[in-house]
Amino acid sequence: MTNLLDFLEHLIREYGYGIVGCVVMLESMGLPLPAESLIIASSLYAASTHHLGIHWIALAAIIGAIMGDNFGYLIGRAVGFPLLIKHGRKIGLTPKRLLLGRYLFQRHGGIVVFFGRFVVILRLFSALLAGANHMNWRLFLVYNALGGVAWAGGYAAATYFLGKGILNLSGPFALTIGGVFLIVALIIFILLKRNEKRFMLAAMNAAQHDPHLPKDGEWAELRRQAAEKQPS
Repeated sequence: MTNLLDFLEHLIREYGYGIVGCVVMLESMGLPLPAESLIIASSLYAASTHHLGIHWIALAAIIGAIMGDNFGYLIGRAVGFPLLIKHGRKIGLTPKRLLLGRYLFQRHGGIVVFFGRFVVILRLFSALLAGANHMNWRLFLVYNALGGVAWAGGYAAATYFLGKGILNLSGPFALTIGGVFLIVALIIFILLKRNEKRFMLAAMNAAQHDPHLPKDGEWAELRRQAAEKQPS
C-alpha cells in the first residue's frame, strides 16, 4: 500500500491535474486503474502541500469521468452485446457481469449510471453496458454527468477538507481525531463492501430467474454461460 501511495504521489508531482483526468477517463472506459485512489491521494496531496488546487483536481476528475463514460458508451454501442458475449472475458466482462449489467439496465437504466459510479464493478463497465443496451444517449449523458460530479467532485472535496482539518490540528487531539476518522472510514468501507456483495448476488439471482425478461438468443446465451462454473 505504501509503495502504491508513493507511486501515486510521484505521478501527481510530475503530471499534476492531467494524470488525474486521464486515469479517471481510462477507468471510466473500462480499464482497471486506481482512479478512486488517485483522486483521494491527489486531494490529500493538495491539502498537505498546497502545490495543487483542489478545485482543479475536482474539475479534472469530473471531466475525465464524463469523457471516459461517453467514450465507453460509444464503444459499447459500436460493438454491441454479441461481441461482448464472445470477447468480454478479455476485459473482465464475464458472462455473469454481462447478465447482471443487462438486467440492471433493463430494470433501472439511468439510476445504474448514476449510482454505478460508487460501485467498483459497475463503474468500470456501466458505460459499455449502457451503449450495448442502446440506452438513450441524452438520458445517459444527464445521469452520467450527475454521477461524475457527485462521485469525483464529492470524493475530492470531502478528502481535501477532512484532510486539511486534521492537518490544522496539533498534539494528542489531532492524533485522536485522525484515529477516529480512520476507524470510522474503515467501518464504512467494510459495510459498503458487504452490502455491495449482497446486492450483486441478489441481482444476479434475479437476472438468472426473472420470468419477465426477454427470451431472445442473447439472454439465453448469457444465462447459459453465467450458469457455468467460472470466476466472476
